[in-house]
Amino acid sequence: MPYYGFYGIDMYYLVLIVPCIILAAWAQMKVGSTFRQYSGVRSMRGLTGAQAAAAVLRQNGVSDVRIERVHGNLTDHFDPRSNVIRLSDSVYDSTSVASIGVAAHEAGHAVQYAVGYVPIRIRSAIVPLTQFGSTASWPLLLLGIFLSNDLFIQLGIWAFALSTIFQLVTLPVELNASNRALSAIEQGGLLTADEYPMAKKTLSAAAMTYVAALATSLAQLLRLLLLFGGRRRDD
Repeated sequence: MPYYGFYGIDMYYLVLIVPCIILAAWAQMKVGSTFRQYSGVRSMRGLTGAQAAAAVLRQNGVSDVRIERVHGNLTDHFDPRSNVIRLSDSVYDSTSVASIGVAAHEAGHAVQYAVGYVPIRIRSAIVPLTQFGSTASWPLLLLGIFLSNDLFIQLGIWAFALSTIFQLVTLPVELNASNRALSAIEQGGLLTADEYPMAKKTLSAAAMTYVAALATSLAQLLRLLLLFGGRRRDD
């Protein structure tokens, strides 16, 4: 059963989950504030986000990827199914330092697929499993608790672990895409020496959201394991 402290508080949740929630909230605020800050800094080179993404692709010999606009703010992504980089309204034709960093990052994902970067291949391969895990984990856990059935609880934990594995693989994928982006920006002279650190800060702030997501998932998985272990001992 859950470890309850003073006033019936679930101490596992308080100690493991609450700090991760705070970290995730801070990371989201940080990425938003950093992007807004450097969105106000116009690149001396005058490249748009779309042009920066195209430059990164050219540097890496990738010629079969399209670049399109997508509505929204920070909705930028690379779609490997259609081989398209989709840049948001705030990035596509913006000449800001932040937009160039974000666009180069998405181009980094396209390069990963082009060169057969192993972690991103693994992430793509496990997407169906992780989608099942994230959907089925809590219904299985709740059913197991309601029926006092350890098998359902164990299946629920394993299902949740699948989504944690996805977060674990996603972090190096995102960090590598940012490293590829920054290397292309520096080597290709897409930003000046003074602007480069601003793009780096933008991508570092974005990376913290993935760190927070992984930390939260790991903490929740640990909490479930502790709760399940306590239940087995009580039985």
